[in-house]
Amino acid sequence: MLYALGFIGLFTMGGLTGLFLATLAIDVHVHDTYFIVAHFHFIMVGGAVMGYLGGIHYWWPKITGRMYSDRWARIAAVLVFVGFILTFGPQFILGYLGMPRRYAVYPPEFQTLNVLSSAGASILAVGYVIPLIYLIWSARYGPVVGPNPWGAKGLEWTTASPPPTENFEVTPVVTEEAYAFGTGTE
Repeated sequence: MLYALGFIGLFTMGGLTGLFLATLAIDVHVHDTYFIVAHFHFIMVGGAVMGYLGGIHYWWPKITGRMYSDRWARIAAVLVFVGFILTFGPQFILGYLGMPRRYAVYPPEFQTLNVLSSAGASILAVGYVIPLIYLIWSARYGPVVGPNPWGAKGLEWTTASPPPTENFEVTPVVTEEAYAFGTGTE
C-alpha cells in the first residue's frame, strides 16, 4: 500500500507540474531545461514504476506461494519515495533557474542541487535493489502462505498459491455479490 500511496503523490506532483507547462509564459522559460526532465520522470516513473512495484508486492504471494519480509518492503518503499523526491525534486528548481538539459558541463551555481540530485539517485538505487534481493530470497526461502494471505474477497484468492495450471479443479460457485468487501478477518 505504501507504493500505491507513493504513486498517488508522485503522479499528482507530475500532473500539477504539467499545468505549468500548459501555460505559455512558463513553458517558454522552462522549455528544454531540467524542469522538463523532472516532470517527465514524475509522470513516467512515479506513474509506472511505483504502480508496478505496488502490484508486484500485492501479487507476489499468489505468484510464488511465499511471503516476503514486510519490514524490508516498508524500508524499500520509503527509500524509493525519498530517493525519488531527492533525485528529481531539485531538478524542478534547476530547470526553473535555467539549467538546460543535455549539457555535460553546467555552471558552478548549479553544483549543490546537482549533488543533491546525485545523492538522491544513490538512495533510489538502493531502494530498487532491496526489493530485488528480498523478493528473490523469498521466492525460495520465504514463509509459505495459504491461498489468501491478504484476506481478499476476489475469486482469484480462493485457489492455491501459486495457482495450478488450470486454476480450479471444478468451476467455482459464486455465493456473494461482486463487491462484497470483507473485514479481512474471514
